[in-house]
This record gives sequence, structure tokens and C-alpha cells, in this order.
Amino acid sequence: MPMDPLPDLSSLSLAEIARLADEQKLPPVDKWNPSHCGDSEMRIARDGTWYHQGTPIGREAMVRLFSTILRREADGKYVLVTPVEKLDIVVEDVPFVAVEVKADGAGTSSRLTFRLNTGDLVTAGERHPLRFVEDADGPRPYLMVRGGMEALVARSVYYELAERAIASDDQPVGLWSDGMFFALQPGTTQDPPEDIAA
Repeated sequence: MPMDPLPDLSSLSLAEIARLADEQKLPPVDKWNPSHCGDSEMRIARDGTWYHQGTPIGREAMVRLFSTILRREADGKYVLVTPVEKLDIVVEDVPFVAVEVKADGAGTSSRLTFRLNTGDLVTAGERHPLRFVEDADGPRPYLMVRGGMEALVARSVYYELAERAIASDDQPVGLWSDGMFFALQPGTTQDPPEDIAA
């Protein structure tokens, strides 16, 4: 089944983004409970590259298709699931990468919409929070996507977010999206700045 080409995120209006996000029809993987069938021999690397039997999957449409049947189990493991089979898949960090962001509005009216490496569009907010983790390589931002699965925000996208946050006068330094405030500093409270919250 051919998949539509990805639209240019920077050229889309908020209404168009909302429409496209609503049209993302995903299979009901949370309702499928087949018996475990084994190993898919697939792996998702830290950089978001999908591999099968050690070879990168080069067809973008194939990766997009597999991503729609990906599920995170209660024990934290990942599986590819259909109505009739469930196969393990290795995920080195998280299964998705946020590769592009479109920011609209300012302050509490801001909306940050991310495009994932799978083509999905996700707007940060209450259902899709951003979190920031500090590790040896510096801050690693993550975006909740669905079903307990997250996207790592690509370094270039993180720099865009950091510039936007620094340009605002919010203390702590952070970002607004869809009515929610996300502090950039790991371990900082997620409460909005006092002057706005009051």
C-alpha cells in the first residue's frame, strides 16, 4: 500500500497541522493480544534507524508502516503486533526521533508541533509532554508520542527549542506549548513562571 509523501511542515498552518494529526489513523494495537511468536530480528538504533538482521531498512514507507504496529508492553519491552502475532523488537533508547519542529504563537499561546522520523505529527502539551534528561552528552529532550513510547528530540531541533526558550523571559527557562509549560533544565519543577501562574 503506497504511503502519501510527507508535507512540508514549515508551510502548514495550525489548522492544517491539526487536521493532519487527526487523520493519522493507527491500528488498534492496544486491543490486539496474540500469543508471543518470537523475535522480529529487528532493532531501532539510538539515532532512530531501523535495522532488520543487521541491515538498515532503507525504504521510508516500510519504516513508517512498521512504526504503526509498534507497541510498548507493561514490562517496558517493545513488540511489533498484529491481530495474529507478536514479535520482539530491540529499541536502544526510544523508538522515535523528533526531526523537525514548527513553533506558532508566543508565550502561553505557543504551540510546538514536531514531525517524527516516521512522519507522525505530535503537538507538545498535556497528552504529549516534553521532558529533559541530563547525561554525559548534555541535555537529552524527549517527547511523549503514544502508548508510553517517546521520541528523542534531535540535537538540531533541541537547539531551536533552546533559542526560543532563552529568547523568552520565563524563569525557570522553558517552553510553552498547548497551554503547558516545560522547564528546560532537568530536575527543575514543571510549574509555570510565577507571574503567569498567578
